[in-house]
Amino acid sequence: MGTTDSVARFGRAEAVAMLARYGDRSPDQVDEHLGSLELTWLIAEAEQTYGVQLDLDDDRLDAIRTVDDAVAALGAQLAEQLGAPLAAPPAPAPPADAAASNATADAVASNAAPPTPAPVGARPEAGVAAP
Repeated sequence: MGTTDSVARFGRAEAVAMLARYGDRSPDQVDEHLGSLELTWLIAEAEQTYGVQLDLDDDRLDAIRTVDDAVAALGAQLAEQLGAPLAAPPAPAPPADAAASNATADAVASNAAPPTPAPVGARPEAGVAAP
């Protein structure tokens, strides 16, 4: 189920529905304040539902006291894991002329001096002869 659309559906209603399954309660019987067992249940349910392993550090866990706190923390963790784009293949290296042009544009953007061009016949990489 791990899709970006799934993350968009993790909100208060989903968290309350997951918590209601703990103890066979109706959603309106879920208290706003969470106990440690309820939080553990909610994390396990979210992991199973979204097919991920959530890794909240102690500070984040300690900060979760309410359903809204849990929605914010778990939602952020799910977005991190499921919403991040897949690694794109590396871009091909630009031609030597384009690299100098990009370096100049970068220098202008950062108010730095543009790079000095390499002398003719200089080796662009160690161990590689110029053509």
